[in-house]
Amino acid sequence: MQLEFITPAGNSTSASSENLSNHSQSSALSLLLEQAAASGYRFITPTPLTHRTVLQNRRAAMSKTLRDIFGWNLPFAAENIALPLRELMHAAGILAASDGLFKTTIRIATLEDVLFLHSGYPTTQEDAVFFGPDTYRFIRFIRQSLEQTLPSVPVRRILDIGCGSGAGGIMSARILAKCSPANAAALQVVMNDINPHALALTAINAQAAQVSVEVVLGDALAAVAGEFDLIVCNPPYLDDDEGRAYRHGGAGLGRALGVRMAEQALSHLAPGGRLLLYTGVAIVEGNDAFIAEIGPLLAAGKYDWAYDEIDPDIFGEELTRPQYHCAERIAAVGLTVIRRVDLIA
Repeated sequence: MQLEFITPAGNSTSASSENLSNHSQSSALSLLLEQAAASGYRFITPTPLTHRTVLQNRRAAMSKTLRDIFGWNLPFAAENIALPLRELMHAAGILAASDGLFKTTIRIATLEDVLFLHSGYPTTQEDAVFFGPDTYRFIRFIRQSLEQTLPSVPVRRILDIGCGSGAGGIMSARILAKCSPANAAALQVVMNDINPHALALTAINAQAAQVSVEVVLGDALAAVAGEFDLIVCNPPYLDDDEGRAYRHGGAGLGRALGVRMAEQALSHLAPGGRLLLYTGVAIVEGNDAFIAEIGPLLAAGKYDWAYDEIDPDIFGEELTRPQYHCAERIAAVGLTVIRRVDLIA
């Protein structure tokens, strides 16, 4: 059985070899997303532990569907893939060969009605771009904040710090455009990351989602200038033995980076501007050291803020690692900070 893209009308879609030869890798990836969307592709990306368990349960299974290829990242034989699809993957530079079979180096996740490129499984590379249940929780947190309490000032500048796949900034722009259609055309969306690969995928994901973005390479807010009406952030928060950028949050069992990003973001909030920071915190003896550290920054009266546990127990498998032996659990938390307008002269 050959796999190919099928449009909703039932016609096979393809790109000829001549056309593909003129495509850069990024444009080939854009076309791949476009055709995946046309085929009705959907895949909810699970945790790495769940992914590993499913692959173990399926043992030596081979790809039978696009979800197997771009979701579960299963191997496939070249002869089982329709030539146009195989040529498109080759042009995109995402084919990895092993023992006569192939796998893709990227996956495609579904978030609401949008498709996002992210790194293949397992995400062990230094420049891996992560997407999973944390991403879904992050976007739910953003949506609830923006839909329950609309910003008191028009949102013109959005910043996604450490954007990864770009889900935070892209979905924020789409939510705000739906809530305030008149302001949609004026939105400036800035995507920042220290990882060039993340920014490359962000640009493609944004194009597919029909959101115009500016990508900025650099270390957090040191790379951007000016004030923003909305800053979203989902910093890495684990204490990673290998110090991988997409996982490692630094000292304090992974909280140092989140604290630094929050502190820097406050100084870049415009009057009435809002910071939405989603992260994970290692709870030790019932205490949350992240909010204990952030609290004094918020106590000066310049801000209205709220802090909630979104999920009390995530990534429990991390607790088996030596540095986490003092921790009871890792909680997903959301910090909302609004710079008060009434204090502006």
